[in-house]
Amino acid sequence: MSPFSTMSFSTLLSLLPWADWAAVGWFFAAWSGYATFASRRAATHASILGATNRIRRQWMLQTTHREVRVVDGVVVQNLSTSPSFFASTTILIIGGLLALLGTSDRATELVQELPFATRTTALVFDLKLLLLTAVFVYAFFRFTWSLRQYTFGALLVASAPEAKAYDALGEVGQAQREAFADRAGRVVGMAAETFNDGLRAYYFAFAAIAWFFSPLAFALATAGVVYILYQREFRSEVLAVLRGD
Repeated sequence: MSPFSTMSFSTLLSLLPWADWAAVGWFFAAWSGYATFASRRAATHASILGATNRIRRQWMLQTTHREVRVVDGVVVQNLSTSPSFFASTTILIIGGLLALLGTSDRATELVQELPFATRTTALVFDLKLLLLTAVFVYAFFRFTWSLRQYTFGALLVASAPEAKAYDALGEVGQAQREAFADRAGRVVGMAAETFNDGLRAYYFAFAAIAWFFSPLAFALATAGVVYILYQREFRSEVLAVLRGD
């Protein structure tokens, strides 16, 4: 029987040390805070998503000049394979974590054999597993929504008028080209941003694993993940290449 079946919420709060609650609070504050910060900073500073979104918009504009758009369809399909793969993998991870919840007593004993691991009760161990499960459930929803958005992008590419139809309208056709590129590029960009949310959840899941060692390791790992994400999104070499610096 799960230890949660006989515990009230107030009892759970009292059983988990304040250091653990502080680490959990820092984890969620850092995650949500960085997501908000990255979104706002990307509006005024160069970022990976911003640079690639401009390329996606240019790609969709070039699509309107091609009579045959087989390559464009193939590219959209290839892009959608990444969220599909991660969604399938995430389901397996969630299943493994749920199975581990049913054997938490034995799992707790195994974790306690790890060097520097904090000795905890089965209840606290279950809380740590539930946190990891929640992170991967969130990632699964983001990956599957990204997959659907790529499908919407493929529909836009397939429904675009032929190049000669744009050319026949002169300046009006060029305006329609620009409008299509904005709309289709934004949809594909949203799919990429949603996929990035799922990947970000994976990064923070690694930080959550550190909770099995100690609250301090959990807090430090969370800070480390934020630093790594910032460096990759705003300070990476690939960003400089995409910008042409």
